[in-house]
Amino acid sequence: MATSAGAVNTGILKDSKFRIQKFNGLRPCDTISLSRFVHVLPVSSSSNSSVITAVSAPVKTDTSAEPKRSKVEIFKEQSNFIRYPLNEELVSEAPNINEAATQLIKFHGSYMQTNRDERGTKSYQFMLRTKNPCGKVPNKLYLAMDELADEFGIGTLRLTTRQTFQLHGVMKKNLKTVMSTIIRSMGSTLGACGDLNRNVLAPAAPFTRKDYVFAQETADNIAALLTPQSGFYYDMWVDGEKFMTAEPPEVTKARNDNSHNTNFPDSPEPIYGTQFLPRKFKVAVTVPADNSVDILTNDIGVVVVSDADGEPQGFNLYVGGGMGRTHRIETTFPRLAEPLGYVPKEDILYAVKAIVVTQRENGRRDERRYSRMKYLISSWGIEKFRSVVEGYYGKKFEPFRELPEWEFESYLGWHDQGNGALFCGLHVDSGRVGGKMKKTLREVVEKYNLDVRLTPNQNIILCDIRRAWRRPITTALAQAGLLHPRYVDPLNITAMACPAMPLCPLAITEAERGIPDILKRVRSVFDKVGLKYSESVVIRITGCPNGCARPYMAELGLVGDGPNSYQIWLGGTPNQSSLARTFMNKVKIHDLEKALEPLFYCWKRKRQQKESFGDFTNRVGFEKLQHIVETWNGIVEAPSRYNLKLFTDKETFEAMDDLARLQNKNAHQLAMEVVRNYVAAQQNGKGE
Repeated sequence: MATSAGAVNTGILKDSKFRIQKFNGLRPCDTISLSRFVHVLPVSSSSNSSVITAVSAPVKTDTSAEPKRSKVEIFKEQSNFIRYPLNEELVSEAPNINEAATQLIKFHGSYMQTNRDERGTKSYQFMLRTKNPCGKVPNKLYLAMDELADEFGIGTLRLTTRQTFQLHGVMKKNLKTVMSTIIRSMGSTLGACGDLNRNVLAPAAPFTRKDYVFAQETADNIAALLTPQSGFYYDMWVDGEKFMTAEPPEVTKARNDNSHNTNFPDSPEPIYGTQFLPRKFKVAVTVPADNSVDILTNDIGVVVVSDADGEPQGFNLYVGGGMGRTHRIETTFPRLAEPLGYVPKEDILYAVKAIVVTQRENGRRDERRYSRMKYLISSWGIEKFRSVVEGYYGKKFEPFRELPEWEFESYLGWHDQGNGALFCGLHVDSGRVGGKMKKTLREVVEKYNLDVRLTPNQNIILCDIRRAWRRPITTALAQAGLLHPRYVDPLNITAMACPAMPLCPLAITEAERGIPDILKRVRSVFDKVGLKYSESVVIRITGCPNGCARPYMAELGLVGDGPNSYQIWLGGTPNQSSLARTFMNKVKIHDLEKALEPLFYCWKRKRQQKESFGDFTNRVGFEKLQHIVETWNGIVEAPSRYNLKLFTDKETFEAMDDLARLQNKNAHQLAMEVVRNYVAAQQNGKGE
């Protein structure tokens, strides 16, 4: 334990004068002054307590009134600002790291994982997640990530629902090489995980329109404001050398401002202190109507408000969104963000900081499942929350400005950026870039020196493309299966899944590996009940209730609740503005059609004009829909066993049907797929 005490305090006490904040459960207002001569209370090796107290003179600590804290809070307090014991664990011979280091490495952007498909001795590995505000990925970083995936990962890159990369399969011995390469390639993983602000979302489309540019600049500034300042990340991975771009002066000014008692004076972390935040914190920025970022699922949603001439004037603020929950604990729940108020554009950083500080001071630190800001707002109510935030902001919020209806934007296909160049949005199933697709993307990005952007829907955008490059790029992409969106099944366009098995330790069942088959089965049900190919529903699948793929906003959400078993959630809307609700529990994967067939059949026949599936389920009501599912006896099959529109003779149909069964499809699906692929190949070679 003596070694631990030394490690914890080495580095903290470099300055001749420093103030350690004593955490009291809310604001660490009680401080202990330290001079050069500091005594560290010895800790008995036989004691179960791991608390180390640094004081100016030996004193007896009264712990009777101290609130309960989670284990992670203790780890953070003793870590010397997220350094110890991770620094020691990384250089040990073991392939894994201990419990405390496992929690701390999250702040550095990594999770320790094992391959759950393998039996016997655990094969430890690490997942790294980058931090890319607005989803921006410079050319150099993209090429570096592509190489790292092959050399140190599992040969694939994963595009996430928060506009970042995930790199799986990195061994502990290679962590420093991989991390330092990312840093030296204009990238970062700092704060991509852990109890602090995560990646800040913004529309990925590289439009040059004023409001889009302003939204992206604001996202960059918020990300910079809430980036840790104590240097632990660079100490760990590049031996203290810092690779940071100069931040705008308004960011530095807002961070250092303590006129409303928001900061920890003299601390290496003026906003976060030693304890950082109670849990993860998520921010998204967008423009009116553009809900490509799932704005209502974030702790803070920031919406640019412009005048009649298109000049940005300020921001509407939403607060309190979040997806995570726990099965069978009804006091945990997904929640939509709600309006907080409006601020002028020059005040946005101060308002965001005030909200973060309110959560830092009042969010629960005893029970982590209740530590997100959504639970604080649910407990207090929005009026009390607004009042407390205004105390840290120093002003009253102005009334929320009126906004148009939200629309989901995918930005797939070819678009004008507004500056003479083009961008091309590419659909990537479940965000998994591998094989020929990965090779082709690298070739295109490298040959044309393109920057890319990642979308919150797990897709990728190639930016700044000259018009003369459109045809050769389109042809190259099509040959790798990256087709124009009109040749992709509409169900796939809006579907999302988390990685789940085999690497996520929280997964209860499949998500990414299961969604291809589930989407084919949904399409088969669509065909059976007579829904058109052009029709679609938003489907999102997660392997556990934490909700990384935001299933609680889907029209049809499947949430793993057991081995090969899912909850069915219904009632989200295509524009991601409504929260879904639990419809059924413990539905086995092989029984999905028993629920989906009657639901889609009724939607086809009883919907109102242009009524989405989500709106239909909300209008009809769950009680009636559950009765329909329970009493369903199937639909009457058409007398003809083959589709004469596609098959002119029975022999051709039967041959196609045999081939289709090998791919878990029906004959009509396979025939349509063949026709679409043929047409796509022809079109991509000519018109595109």
